[in-house]
Amino acid sequence: MKQPQEQPTIPTGNSGYIQAFLAYLLWGVLPIVFAYYMTSHPVDLLAWRIIFALGVTLAAISCMRGAWKRLGTAMKTRRDHLLLILAGHLILINWAIYIYAVATNRVLEASLGYFINPVVTIVLGVVLLKERLRGLQWTAVIVSCIAVIVLTVEHGHLPWISLTLACSFALYSLVKNKTGPSVDSLTGLTVETLWLAVPSTVWLVLASMGLLGTAAGIGVFETFDTVQSVTLPVVGFVTVIPLVLFAAAAARLPLSTVGMFQYIAPIAQFLFGYFVFHEAMSTGRWIGFILVWVAVIILIADVLRQIRQNPKLRITTSQTAREEPVDYTS
Repeated sequence: MKQPQEQPTIPTGNSGYIQAFLAYLLWGVLPIVFAYYMTSHPVDLLAWRIIFALGVTLAAISCMRGAWKRLGTAMKTRRDHLLLILAGHLILINWAIYIYAVATNRVLEASLGYFINPVVTIVLGVVLLKERLRGLQWTAVIVSCIAVIVLTVEHGHLPWISLTLACSFALYSLVKNKTGPSVDSLTGLTVETLWLAVPSTVWLVLASMGLLGTAAGIGVFETFDTVQSVTLPVVGFVTVIPLVLFAAAAARLPLSTVGMFQYIAPIAQFLFGYFVFHEAMSTGRWIGFILVWVAVIILIADVLRQIRQNPKLRITTSQTAREEPVDYTS
């Protein structure tokens, strides 16, 4: 007599909400983390972040079912491998500018970059993918452009930190979206940091030999106190853990719902920049930020309207978008 087959467990949404919230909250507290571990030369911190992130990803895939196989497939698939190398260089630019922003007390500019990131993504869709925009999306783009003009006039130059962060991350997301179904977030980050670890190691070795000016390499441990020295690997964990949480949330929630959580990170960054780092906000800067927030509200309204008009968006998760779902809870 046949035993009844056990039905697969369908991920529940409640844990997905928690995972999405924690993922973006962790991304939001990065300024505090980087400020605590800031080195005399910001590239030292960038290099250590990459090295420790690689270590964390390798440890993570060692604990996950089928992860080594997915990594091997990504490395052997020439197209995916090349795309991940490109993605790695884009995220390197993003990480470097972000750390520079924290080092130079420009966290507010960094937060602005992630507020306008969805708008930049929309513009890239029009320019590179020939997508057609809806009315509200056009309105959000126009309002964001006005905000950039206001901020440019206020500062006397383009808000290059914000624009570089927004453009690099939007391009990174676009490239990652072109990879095959076997490349989940953790696999992709492992390949990216694997390649980035090479120049990072070279930097740390040369810096340790005193050949790169104020860069210290392994000498940063001499300037750190005991707690900083022992806990420096945290910069790797805060790089990988939010990504894993995000992937797990995307497997349980509609993508449109996950997208609503993305503004937690720049809101947290703004609050840290303003209240903790006490960065100045002139009248012109307030006007620029408020215009960007108006654009964000318009985009959220557009997403909500699309969800009402197309109920299928409510049940589309990354599990239905990918051929090989990954169990991030094992």
